[in-house]
Amino acid sequence: MASESFHRPNSSSSSFILVGVPSPGAFPAGLGILFCSGYIITLVGNGVVLLVIGLNNSLRDPIHCFLAMLAIIDLVMVTSIVPKMLSIFWLKSAEIGYMACFVQMFLVHSTTSAESGVLLAMAVDRYVAICHPLRYQAILNRQTIAHIGLAIVVRALLFMVPLTVMVTSLPYCHSRVVLHSYCEHMALVKLACADPRPSGLYSVAGSSLIVGMDMAFIAVSYGMILKTVLGKKSCWKAFSTCGCHLCVLLLYYVPGIVSIYAQQFGNGVSVHAQVLLADLYLTLPTMLNPIVYSMRTTQIRQAVLKLLFSRKVCA
Repeated sequence: MASESFHRPNSSSSSFILVGVPSPGAFPAGLGILFCSGYIITLVGNGVVLLVIGLNNSLRDPIHCFLAMLAIIDLVMVTSIVPKMLSIFWLKSAEIGYMACFVQMFLVHSTTSAESGVLLAMAVDRYVAICHPLRYQAILNRQTIAHIGLAIVVRALLFMVPLTVMVTSLPYCHSRVVLHSYCEHMALVKLACADPRPSGLYSVAGSSLIVGMDMAFIAVSYGMILKTVLGKKSCWKAFSTCGCHLCVLLLYYVPGIVSIYAQQFGNGVSVHAQVLLADLYLTLPTMLNPIVYSMRTTQIRQAVLKLLFSRKVCA
């Protein structure tokens, strides 16, 4: 049927081929070991954070709620790509179904949008905690946190649903080979035999708007925090609690921005570098986030140690 030939990639096959990291020799096998190790660390680290927050009643304040949201998003993000990447590196199983590819694309890009929203929520939390400590519980109550979480999810959907419709509506009658380790949007639309520029411009504009808006509000939050703590020694201790959040911000935004613009405008950047950068952008922060928070947040660190070394034995 005409509609099938319009939507399906290449001839009668309804699948794409993921290249992985385009490099010769045994390098992909070594990358598989690195990504598998990182994936295990991510699962264990974020799982422990969620378990500790879930079991410890003292960890019910807003920052820990946002940390739990971040852990869930990281688990969804990394699980949507790493298992398939490992099958490419180790099993040479590069084929991915047509619909599975677009589902993966949706999950990857919606979770990156949601993660940026959670990082903004954490910055707002630090602002309220330091600048308005007496009103902290009243401002960031459970209802407000629920509304913030809902707004983060809705924004991600409002960004991704139109993009997914645009991408799935393109005819894929050229090559099925995606020069990437996962179904990244820009790598995918390059295979269309129609003009991919509308979806590409929408993606870059939407990503730039989300990231730019979030970074602007984060900068304003930290500017007001600095204004509050300057000259007040008692407040510098509170400001030091922002250290782990600042580390996570750098881990997420710096490689993310470089990856987005390298994909769209980096004609001088090799495909190998673009693919590897995009892979690290999604996997490295998800692995390091729980480590950063566990090392720098006293309550989380103590709760983890208590969980690991408790002498109580459950019957």
